[in-house]
Amino acid sequence: MMRLVNFSSGSCGNCSFLLGPNSGILIDAGVGIRKVKKELDSLSLGYGNISAILVTHDHGDHIRSLGSFCKRLALPVWTSVKLHEALLRHPFTRDWIGPCRNNLLPGVWNPLTEDFDVQYFPLPHDATQCIGFAIRCEGHLFVLMTDLGHVTPEAMKWAGEATTVVIESNYDMDMLLGGDYPQELKDRISHGIGHLSNDACAAAIGSFVHPGLRNIFLCHLSGNNNTPELAYKSARAALEAAGIGAGEVALRVLKRGIPSQFFL
Repeated sequence: MMRLVNFSSGSCGNCSFLLGPNSGILIDAGVGIRKVKKELDSLSLGYGNISAILVTHDHGDHIRSLGSFCKRLALPVWTSVKLHEALLRHPFTRDWIGPCRNNLLPGVWNPLTEDFDVQYFPLPHDATQCIGFAIRCEGHLFVLMTDLGHVTPEAMKWAGEATTVVIESNYDMDMLLGGDYPQELKDRISHGIGHLSNDACAAAIGSFVHPGLRNIFLCHLSGNNNTPELAYKSARAALEAAGIGAGEVALRVLKRGIPSQFFL
């Protein structure tokens, strides 16, 4: 059975772990390697349970510790060719990423481990490139889309087939517009290639929810322009408007800097 634990979600750092029957994969490495070890130890797991690392994009809150993972564990790192080229230049990764480099091929299932196959799809975000993941394991389809300015048709297609969706719900529009961020930063966040608002996330959920969907996780909440309560309320309202009761789809919020329980 596939299980998920999130070590942190947000601009403070992003890192999740998917565990299958025989192997596990880390998604992003934006938190310290010691913290990951501590949390794995608490689950009676260890570094040996990590078989590969997936990378969504090259912003620091997603790759801050990737160089440490490469140096210490020499794990295969999987992402797109374009992102790997950026990681070869990035100060966080350039000294260690080379031997760990594994390129994901576009438009096909890439076998990562004996448990996990992955396809990636592009997401609109102001990084070198940002990608979401569709991950197959034992009949489950796990779809992750974080750091996206808007939800694309391809992302909607994958979410519409998934058993579990992790989707960004970054900011409340009123809090963002009424806050003290410079106008340039407000525009960067909200104008299509930054982050996804609660309202946009809720609209996407209302469109992709389907009978096979079992779990929705809201990720990458802003510490300044959102609250877990607002994000949850917005997404729950979308599910209710779609006729989905509380017991039909589990809705959870992933916390900033706080590890989650083991889910799924």
